[in-house]
Amino acid sequence: MVESAPPTAANPGPQSLDTTRFMAGDLCAYLESYLDPDQIKEVYRAYLFGAEAHEGQTRQSGEPYIFHPLAVAKTMAEMRMDHKSIIAAILHDVMEDTHIGKARIIEEFGEDVAELVDGVSKLTHLKFRSKAEAQAENFRKMMLAITRDLRVILVKLADRLHNMRTLGALRPDKGRRVARETLDIYAPIAQRLGMNAIRRELELLGFAAHYPARYRVLEATVKKSRGHRKEVMQKIETAICGRMEEVGIEARIVGREKNLYSIYRKMKQKRLSFAEVYDVFAIRIIVTDVDTCYRALGVAHNLYKPVPGRFKDYIAIPKANGYQSLHTVLFGPHGIPIEVQIRTEEMDRVAETGIAAHWLYKAGDRHSATAQDRAREWLKGVLEIQQAAGNSMEFLENVKVDLFPEEVYIFTPQGDIMELPKGATVVDFAYAVHSDVGNTCVAAKIDRRLAPLSTPLESGRTVQIITAPGARPNPAWMNFVATGKARTAIRHYLKNLQQDEAVSLGRRLLEKALSIYELSLEQVPEERLRDLLEESRLTDINALLADVGLGNRMAALVARRLAVAEDSEATESLAASLCRPLAVKGTEGMVLSFAKCCNPIPGDPIVGVMSTGRGLVVHREYCRNVVDYRAKPDKWITVEWAQDSTQEYAANVRIQTANKRGVLASLATNIADMGSNIENVSFDERDGHATAITFTLSVRNRKHLADIMRRLRRIPEVLRITRAKN
Repeated sequence: MVESAPPTAANPGPQSLDTTRFMAGDLCAYLESYLDPDQIKEVYRAYLFGAEAHEGQTRQSGEPYIFHPLAVAKTMAEMRMDHKSIIAAILHDVMEDTHIGKARIIEEFGEDVAELVDGVSKLTHLKFRSKAEAQAENFRKMMLAITRDLRVILVKLADRLHNMRTLGALRPDKGRRVARETLDIYAPIAQRLGMNAIRRELELLGFAAHYPARYRVLEATVKKSRGHRKEVMQKIETAICGRMEEVGIEARIVGREKNLYSIYRKMKQKRLSFAEVYDVFAIRIIVTDVDTCYRALGVAHNLYKPVPGRFKDYIAIPKANGYQSLHTVLFGPHGIPIEVQIRTEEMDRVAETGIAAHWLYKAGDRHSATAQDRAREWLKGVLEIQQAAGNSMEFLENVKVDLFPEEVYIFTPQGDIMELPKGATVVDFAYAVHSDVGNTCVAAKIDRRLAPLSTPLESGRTVQIITAPGARPNPAWMNFVATGKARTAIRHYLKNLQQDEAVSLGRRLLEKALSIYELSLEQVPEERLRDLLEESRLTDINALLADVGLGNRMAALVARRLAVAEDSEATESLAASLCRPLAVKGTEGMVLSFAKCCNPIPGDPIVGVMSTGRGLVVHREYCRNVVDYRAKPDKWITVEWAQDSTQEYAANVRIQTANKRGVLASLATNIADMGSNIENVSFDERDGHATAITFTLSVRNRKHLADIMRRLRRIPEVLRITRAKN
């Protein structure tokens, strides 16, 4: 490629690119304000390289494709990014949409630029089963690139911003899909990184594209309200400005209008009408330093009375994305609530540009460095989620969970502050401290009082986690945890636990199947086992046993292959083996479960059905859901209850009672007296005289259940009692 000088007034650039020439020249002229001439020359060389690569390509609007990379580069330049970021913005689609590969970009512009371009590029060379899976895998790739270099997300957000600005050229259905993805992923990421200016525009454009009718209605309502409140807002601004001058505070006062999408989201989440949203209009007071922020707050509170409970100090305790400001709500004229934000000039810059402030105002700015540190801390957590996630869909789901706009601030017993998303529980806090603390937590104290692990946390609480060395995560925690880190850590543990249990069950099933050949697993020749593993494309014996335990392979068929038994006597013996029952204790764990359709309990005749991926599912012998398996002997095995089973099992009992006061209390008392717990109760009122009640009880065995039913029949109000199925 021929190297050329950057375009200037004297040298307008190549004549073949007349419409593009101005944009490239405009970009280079803008870069002159903060880049060296050699760096600008390199940027222009990248423009020529990109224009040649994209030659002949057009966008949906019909304009030359190079317009888009230059628009992305312009947004990066407005953030005053370094020249390598600008080059990456110009070339961000080259690897994805042209024949040029990473090696060529390394050769022309170096490793750093190539890594940035690669981080933004989608995975176009792989085939995915669905668009959702492709989106998730591309998101995963991008997030991993961001953990290596934060500039990747800045290029991606600038790219998405221009795509949203030109969304009108797409088909409506594709436009809505892009808008939904923007609202779900990219706008929250921009907020999480403190880049509020880009976040607001992404939300506004996404809202208009995805909900056009709602956008138009809300926009008209805000315009109408703006006319009513304009005079009031001007009066308040004038009053605050005058009072600041009186006390000698130098301040810049600006009015702020809440983003339309933020108004819509607040109305939807809190079920409010527009009239009930008080912070549509707000006033921002910008002062010189932190001490003056608190002085200005006192002036504002003396001028107008504050609304109790609405003051928030984000200067002392910044938000997770580095945002700092004082927030208060005042009773304005005519009782109108007015939100006031007070911050310094530095805080205002960081609030608008977030992590980009690091490049915008150079290193040394304490507030911008804090925003970057917090971004890196969040991305460190993202990396932990990625390492434990099973696949890209799970990773995307868990990162989405972490993109909460609101936080709660919790104190450790040592006085340190931890930020968690709103709705986080004690378990989330434990995992935020450390994964090992989360895995072994057994109890907690909130403000020195014992509290359940599922307790939602509120800002300002002090939480102490109590751990035990032998404790392990409980699957039930998945029902209430709120953070992606906790969810991923629990899933990761349970997957490993399931694998261990599958290996254990698979060993029992295979040993049972081998016993008919008078063999044990240890007696199988090593070369025969190795041949089977190679045929099955498995890495080791544990992988084979896990497959057997999870029901992906039948133990009888694996045993036949290992025994190399082909004679008829062995075949008859194999059939006979299916009649030898496997003992069930009820403590086998996740890969042996009891069917919810019939709730078998010790004493019931039972049968085991092998379910792919789930392992062994135990049903009552005459359950209608196992009828189909009778004709498939390779799918079920005979099982029996172990003599030493001490577990408790769920059983459903249906009771018809007369409608009289105190019947439920009498039933509950008698059930408790018989040593059983009530797990669930449901009512089905037949008429005004009788009610059908279904209890789910925990029982030890069939005799225990029969004793309970016999006791309940003695209650005069009980008309009929039967054991029920789900």
